[in-house]
Amino acid sequence: MFFDILKSIIFGFIEGITEWLPISSTGHLILAEQFLKFENVSPEFWSMFQVVIQFGAILAVILIYFKKIWPFTKNKEKAIKQKGILSILDKNIMNLWGKILVACIPAAVIGLLFDETFEALFYNPTCIAIALIVFGIAFIVIENWNKNRKSAKNTNSEITYKDALIIGVFQLLAAIFPGTSRSGATIIGGLLIGLSRANAAEFTFYLAIPTMLGASLLKLIKFGLAFTSAEIAILLIGMLVSFVISMFVIKFLMNYIKKHDFKVFGYYRIILGIIVLAYFYLA
Repeated sequence: MFFDILKSIIFGFIEGITEWLPISSTGHLILAEQFLKFENVSPEFWSMFQVVIQFGAILAVILIYFKKIWPFTKNKEKAIKQKGILSILDKNIMNLWGKILVACIPAAVIGLLFDETFEALFYNPTCIAIALIVFGIAFIVIENWNKNRKSAKNTNSEITYKDALIIGVFQLLAAIFPGTSRSGATIIGGLLIGLSRANAAEFTFYLAIPTMLGASLLKLIKFGLAFTSAEIAILLIGMLVSFVISMFVIKFLMNYIKKHDFKVFGYYRIILGIIVLAYFYLA
C-alpha cells in the first residue's frame, strides 16, 4: 500500500506537469506505468485512474481563471430588478462558453462512440512515440512559419465559432492518439488559424474543463463506484498532487510564452519519442 501511494504521488506530479505543457499527459502516464505499476489495483482501475486524475488539474484551471469563466454577475438581485433574470449572466462570458462547448463536440461525439476502440488500438508505446515525434515536428514547423507572421487574434472575444470548431477537430486527434497531447493539438490548431500563443493556450485551458470533466465522468461510470479504501486513497492523493503542481505549471507556461515560442517542447517530444522507440525495440 505504501508503494502504491508513493506511485500515486509520482503520477500526480507527471499529470500536473504534462497536462498543461504540450507534451502529452496520457502518453507520459502510460509510459511511466511501464515502470511504476500499481501493485494492489486492477487494470480497470488503472484505466480509470489515468483519466480521473485529471480532475485535480481541472480544479487548478477553475481556480486560476475563475473570474474569466464565472458567468454570473455579483449583484444578482439588483440586476434582476433592473433588467430581468437573464441580466445576471455576463454575455461575453456566456459567448465564450458557447465557443468552448462547440469545440467539445468533435471529441465528445467520436469519443463516446469509439473510446474503447481507440484505447485498444493506440494505447501502446509505439503509437505514443510516433505521436510524440509527429506533433513535435509540427510545433517546430508551425513556429518557424509563424516567426514573421503577426497574430490576428489576441483575445478570446476574437475567436469565432468556426475557429472553435476547428480547434475542436484538432482536440479530436488527441482523443484518438495518446501521445498527441490535448493541449498540444489544440494549441497547434489555434496557431494555424491566427491565434496568438497566449490566446491559444488560454482557450486550451478553458476547453479542458468540460472535456476532461466529461472524460472523467465517463470513466467513473464505466468503472462503477465500488472502490476499495486503498483505491480511494490512491485516486484522491493523485488528484491532490496534480492540482497543486498544475497551479504552478499553468502560471509558468503563461509567463514563459510571453517571451518564448513552443519549439522547445517540439524538440523535447522528438527526443522522448526516439528514446521510447529505442527502449522498446532495441532493449
